Amino acid sequence: MPQALLFDIGNVLVRFDFTHAAQKFAAQSDATSQEVLALLAPFKDALESGRIADDDFIAQSVKRIGFRGTRAEFVEIWGDIFTANEPMIARVKQLTGQVPLYLLSNTSGLHKTWLFEKFDVFGLFAGGIYSHEARCMKPHEPIFQEAIKTFGLEPERTLYIDDLPDNIQTGRKLGFQCHQYHPDRHEEFEPVLTAFSQRV
Repeated sequence: MPQALLFDIGNVLVRFDFTHAAQKFAAQSDATSQEVLALLAPFKDALESGRIADDDFIAQSVKRIGFRGTRAEFVEIWGDIFTANEPMIARVKQLTGQVPLYLLSNTSGLHKTWLFEKFDVFGLFAGGIYSHEARCMKPHEPIFQEAIKTFGLEPERTLYIDDLPDNIQTGRKLGFQCHQYHPDRHEEFEPVLTAFSQRV
């Protein structure tokens, strides 16, 4: 078996769709769903890189879109964009106890809290590096180096799974064994995992 498996979250373990949240925000705001997406998009990197605190993000977002709901309603709508990618979650459950499982994700504190509360699969991971805590983001190298250092990873013996080509490119540059995952083509992942397990 490999030394470890390193997983992205979005479009690997869970799918996500901001348009559903935008529609819910619009129903309680002065902005249309398209305007909500445009007005909140600039906050994404700042929030996920830890440059803006969750409370500041909420306050500024409420003001920008004219949201009339409560803070709790905002948090609920902001978090309720995720759905389980059942084939990968089932695979992770099978792998638990066989090989250490870790997370490497561009995410915010709001979304991390939501995910861990709503999806029990995240309790199966031995640890994770999250961009808002590390204050650096994929595809840049420092967040990968943080994972290597924190978990004592040997990249050549670690299989890294992510959906974005830029992140995969950085992973390969640093020596990780990589698989670019697509949630609609989970069957492509299984032979990769089998082959890698036999090789290392």
